[in-house]
Amino acid sequence: MNKLPMQAWRSTVVASGPNLRRSVSKIGGSASSNFMPHEKRRESSTGVATCPHLADQEETQTTASRIHSTAEWQNALPYSQIPGPKPIPILGNTWRLMPIIGQYTISDVANISSLLHERYGRIVRFGGLIGRPDLLFIYDADEIEKCYRSEGPTPFRPSMPSLVKYKSVVRKDFFGELGGVVGVHGEPWRQFRSRVQKPVLQLSTIRRYLQPLEVITEDFLERCEQLLDENEELPEDFDNEIHKWSLECIGRVALDTRLGCLESNLKPDSEPQQIIDAAKYALRNVATLELKAPYWRYFPTPLWTRYVKNMNFFVGVCMKYIQSATERLKTQDPSLRAGEPSLVEKVILSEKDEKIATIMALDLILVGIDTISMAVCSMLYQLATRPEEQQKVHEELKRLLPDANTPLTIPLLDQMHHLKAFIKEVFRMYSTVIGNGRTLMEDSVICGYQVPKGVQAVFPTIVTGNMEEYVTDAATFRPERWLKPQHGGVPGKLHPFASLPYGYGARMCLGRRFADLEMQILLAKLLRNYKLEYNHKPLDYAVTFMYAPDGPLRFKMTRI
Repeated sequence: MNKLPMQAWRSTVVASGPNLRRSVSKIGGSASSNFMPHEKRRESSTGVATCPHLADQEETQTTASRIHSTAEWQNALPYSQIPGPKPIPILGNTWRLMPIIGQYTISDVANISSLLHERYGRIVRFGGLIGRPDLLFIYDADEIEKCYRSEGPTPFRPSMPSLVKYKSVVRKDFFGELGGVVGVHGEPWRQFRSRVQKPVLQLSTIRRYLQPLEVITEDFLERCEQLLDENEELPEDFDNEIHKWSLECIGRVALDTRLGCLESNLKPDSEPQQIIDAAKYALRNVATLELKAPYWRYFPTPLWTRYVKNMNFFVGVCMKYIQSATERLKTQDPSLRAGEPSLVEKVILSEKDEKIATIMALDLILVGIDTISMAVCSMLYQLATRPEEQQKVHEELKRLLPDANTPLTIPLLDQMHHLKAFIKEVFRMYSTVIGNGRTLMEDSVICGYQVPKGVQAVFPTIVTGNMEEYVTDAATFRPERWLKPQHGGVPGKLHPFASLPYGYGARMCLGRRFADLEMQILLAKLLRNYKLEYNHKPLDYAVTFMYAPDGPLRFKMTRI
């Protein structure tokens, strides 16, 4: 990594501001779809680069007067005094991520958030970003909580500008007014989410997928055994196998089918292999679209052209399987339907519109493939390098599942306290996503500064989750901090807004229950039956599009 010299950072301070709290995080931050969104900037009345989506939502004089007349606002320091790296003429701060002359590559983004906190304190203004609004990094969990709790029914979360353009411009013919829940804001987002939220989050829906996802995971573990070499080690590209497992799980949930991604010797032109290739391309290249200079917004770059082709392929796959489910429902005698309907069936039956089911499935796939698979990569690496923690989880599973072949049930999963605590602790210390963000909908006072409407606030979970102010002994990996006293928990600070892997409030991750279920099933089946080891050079964490171990996951996998 090209580390930024201390002197360079000192020379870029805009203003020292008041005496701010400072704490050096143990690990760096990461990039997510919310980290550096490529939005056109507009200048607010205060000269601040703000989000263009708010251009037509003029703040009423009444609201402005109410906020500006408060003692809190009048006693706050002006926005211009918020500390942060100083932009240079023409290139602003964008040069820091540019090739050759820049200080960082995309993989270095994992450290930027931590460096900003270390250099400037609990609030940092990162302005002068060409084609983007100002980013306001907030490292104060109390202020983050205040931002979340004060947001209205339609919070604005900046995310995936490339997907926004694809949905609203390139394929407006297909999406129309049904943009989905990713890359959509305001009333259209609220209306779509309200139509699919109930079936997605119903516990009865989650329970329906326990057995199908368990079967997929058993198939995955059988494939893992076939991949072991003479040293009982998995191949260097094992992360690709995890992506295939994730695809197969999401396909079963979102498309009501087995995609066939876990089959051996797939032909290059087979649909499963094409799906795998398309997902892998998206995983490896979307970060470039999102984090580098957005030339694709002005002319079709080769990367953008292939992205559109990839997206069209995913839309086609979703349409194919949703139409298949619709035909199945039409031809099936309602009196013969047994048990809980699938997620797809519930949406089709309630909405009478297969396009809504198609867009829901597309969004679940797009946001689920990389986040779940990269989170699993991180969890397996932490398990393999922490044998004592792995043994604790194994002992818990052995107690709950004396017979290794016992089918999993929701009550059994509910009793896997240490396994779930381990997952939470990995998310706290090595959050797959840097955190979350919001575009401020009205002028606000944050950390003692006047912050204008339209600024994009970033809540870096990867840093706040590792700060001593909010987590006792934050540098120590200790799953017991998440447990209740009766289950072996240990006392200490644990701020509820310091680590939020799924976000908070109305825009909390829609597929979080499925994500938890998939990860819990995999770890339970794996650690009950196998021992995982890692006997190679330690891996650093870096960003592709998510924050995860950077290098071959050559785990030794031994049946117990």
